[in-house]
Amino acid sequence: MATGVQCQFGSDDYPIKSAFDSLTIRPICKEDVEASARVAFAAHSALAARNGHPSEHPTPAFSAGLMNIKVKDPNAHGFVAEQGGKILGSVFLNRFPSTPVAAIGPLTVDPSAEGTGAGRLLLNAALEEARACAILQVRLVQSPAHLRSLALYSKLGFEVREPLVLMQGGPTAAIDDRAVRKADVHDIFYCERLCARVHGFPRSDEIHAAVEQRTARVVLHDGLITGYTTGIGLRGHTVGETSEDVKALIATAPSITGPGFFVPVRDGRLLRCLLANGYRAVWQATLMTSGAYQEPAGAFLPSIAY
Repeated sequence: MATGVQCQFGSDDYPIKSAFDSLTIRPICKEDVEASARVAFAAHSALAARNGHPSEHPTPAFSAGLMNIKVKDPNAHGFVAEQGGKILGSVFLNRFPSTPVAAIGPLTVDPSAEGTGAGRLLLNAALEEARACAILQVRLVQSPAHLRSLALYSKLGFEVREPLVLMQGGPTAAIDDRAVRKADVHDIFYCERLCARVHGFPRSDEIHAAVEQRTARVVLHDGLITGYTTGIGLRGHTVGETSEDVKALIATAPSITGPGFFVPVRDGRLLRCLLANGYRAVWQATLMTSGAYQEPAGAFLPSIAY
């Protein structure tokens, strides 16, 4: 990411007016939280009901809590679509200052507003914000069950990189030749170096935060750190030299946060191991990217962000 670039909200570029009956895109504010949360819950509930998978937003309280967190987060840049004083949807661009990547999510549009162009305008606002911040790599996790969003992201330049599947269950059999322990500050350098080798850049902010919160764990093979996790679940990510390292981290996880964790479908060894140990494949998703992308040079579990 370029340095010295400031992201501005409320500039002359906003609000954006649409040809769709005065649909307006503007930066989100704290007064929008309640209405945006209602829309997010309705959108996720409708999608889950239509396709028979668990909702990412299980309760209205979850949606409200997430919106509150996003609005207060200085690295989450949000926008709402508004028409006649009614909020029809919202989007967030999530920055990770120590990485060259930003992530889109959540992007939600009221089911009654599909076809109004709200989703496209919201996504465009987030992508314009990324460009204003000199962020050239943008990523997201998309649900293939939502074909409208797949078409939208593809039209705006996103490429499919990894088919994912959400897995539920546990535990797996332990890996005999690997040891797993909590990560400490002395492990951060090695975790960053491993992530840079596998993905092309370190996810330093997330690693530091997970070590501080004591959710980070490392796996050792022959006395060397060969993998780490910031937490097994949708909010955490995991990186390993091999699938065996990721297996060990899953097998020894003290808990799985949220409704499960994503596994790249192309990692057949890991997927078969999980299925053989009673895990269930619950629903599919897709990692999509805009901008430069390095094919992973190792094993990994993505977070809900990327």
